[in-house]
Amino acid sequence: MRIAMDARFTRTDHHDGISRYGASLIEAVSRHASVLMLISDERQLALLPDLPWVKINSPLSPAELLVALRVNRFGADVVFSPMQTMGSWGRKYPLILTLHDLIYYSNPTPPGFLPFPVRGLWRLYHLAYWPQRLLLNRADVVATISDTTRSLIARHRLTRRPVRIVGNAPQPGAVLRDPAAAPEKILLYMGSFMPYKNVETVVRGMGHLPGYTLHLLSRISPARRSELQALVPDGARVVFSNGVTDAEYGDLLRRATALVTLSRAEGYGLPMIEAMAAGTPVVASDIPIFREVAGGAALLVDPDSPEAFAEAVSALDDPQHWRSASKAGLKRAAEYSWETSARELLAAAGEAVRLFRKR
Repeated sequence: MRIAMDARFTRTDHHDGISRYGASLIEAVSRHASVLMLISDERQLALLPDLPWVKINSPLSPAELLVALRVNRFGADVVFSPMQTMGSWGRKYPLILTLHDLIYYSNPTPPGFLPFPVRGLWRLYHLAYWPQRLLLNRADVVATISDTTRSLIARHRLTRRPVRIVGNAPQPGAVLRDPAAAPEKILLYMGSFMPYKNVETVVRGMGHLPGYTLHLLSRISPARRSELQALVPDGARVVFSNGVTDAEYGDLLRRATALVTLSRAEGYGLPMIEAMAAGTPVVASDIPIFREVAGGAALLVDPDSPEAFAEAVSALDDPQHWRSASKAGLKRAAEYSWETSARELLAAAGEAVRLFRKR
């Protein structure tokens, strides 16, 4: 099977969630099928596997409306996009579109990297569900990354197409921490600083955790940093890293007491699985997606309670409790792999081909 995989959401400097998902899936699928990558900027190749590629328009270009007319020429057996916005008018191939989550319906602030006009369209798009239905119903199969999102898709009747799981996974080859080494009093947060991420509660909780240092690892705007700095309790230690390399992130994961996240909504929560794969416990908000992803291996707390957050972290001061949480996380993380995700995508691709031929 020859699969054209849309790699135009790959970043040119460092991966974000969608970028890493797409690149990792491309590499895993290429071990089982012939893959053609669709890119829009040759700088994206630095973060992609060494595979055949063609350059087409940006997914944010008006030309996206007619992109299928170009993709038709490549003779792919099926086309997969890690987003749901790929143009499909005039296509002559089976198509799989991906909807990761429905976060932006309840949290309409668009990602800051989008151009200003696109941010405006983004807000309008999420004012109602019918535009989402229009896009998803133009696919043959819809992919998503969790049962939580699949249930939401069904609840809001977003598509008549089959919805299949093509899961996320940690990066292979993670170096495990030394189980005999005592954890340092370090807490890590990896993620954006958008309002729904609820980093404020984590920062406030540090007032109940003397001796601990919270590292906010992701890049942050000066304005957002000032907002969070104003909330740091007296005497609490909070470090703004403003971005770390993969090597730095891995080193911190192998030393920290826990990775923490109190998001009120999430599409998946990849940092949770990354931490578990390293043997680092996770303290997270008690929301449906984290219950699904953690499978009972994380310490889940009320996202509105700094005290409950601090209590969960303090419980990890007990070496036996920490080791138990570490082992539970390792066991859960082992259930996720890009090999499994690749096989899920190939099954969805076969289904898309069958449905397309019946049209």
